[in-house]
Amino acid sequence: MQLTTEQKREFYDRGYIIIPGAISKAMIDTARQAVNHSIGSLGPNGEDMSKNRAAQFCRDLNGSPVIMDLYNNSPVISLTESLMGEGNLKTPIGGAQVAPRFPTVIGETPPEPRGHLDGMGNGKNGMEKGVYRRGFTCFAVIYLADVPEPYSGNYTVWPGSHRFFEDYLNREGLEVLADGTPRVDLPEDPVMLTGHAGDLILAHHQIIHGPCPNASSNIRYATIARLRHVDCEENGNDGFTDIWREFPGVREVVEEETVAA
Repeated sequence: MQLTTEQKREFYDRGYIIIPGAISKAMIDTARQAVNHSIGSLGPNGEDMSKNRAAQFCRDLNGSPVIMDLYNNSPVISLTESLMGEGNLKTPIGGAQVAPRFPTVIGETPPEPRGHLDGMGNGKNGMEKGVYRRGFTCFAVIYLADVPEPYSGNYTVWPGSHRFFEDYLNREGLEVLADGTPRVDLPEDPVMLTGHAGDLILAHHQIIHGPCPNASSNIRYATIARLRHVDCEENGNDGFTDIWREFPGVREVVEEETVAA
């Protein structure tokens, strides 16, 4: 399965694309069964429920075969290589996080979504405060159940923020990232991505993103993997200021359009 020229252009402009039904129903059902078994049998693995740290559920499944099959034995690889170029995705994909998001308190008004850039150390996420490091090229998010409406724990993105921050960091310097994600006015409001079980979201590493609150009656079921170009480690933080270096499939489309114009 390959991305179309229109999809690559959308990725360039918006920083993400949604590929409906990329993962088979059989694989989705098997993965969701494993997630429900983990939640029901193993529980929160020591989670502090008062902080609603939902990502601490299902730690036993992170990187497990039933989850990694969603990525390594599906169209995820070919679709991602449409962006990165054939053979440029580091495979097999070695890890993915199961990320259920649970409903808020009944009647509670959900707050507005808040987003961030990955790779910013805060002293609580495994990286020291003041450290910043780009460690991957592309998000791959798979919905394991329908997410039909906003405020349902949706994976949320700020369209165009990837290109905004390329310009911003080239102008201000990477050192501003030592203070974490810069709090600046972004070009567009957040979009809470709706979708169906089996939908795949591919998003640029430099897009502002985050989960929105879940005011629905259902658990938001999703898995998240951070995919790497084979030269990701070598390119390092240069990827913050040269955001298409690891996306030759996207560059090709944009360059062809420039020539045609």
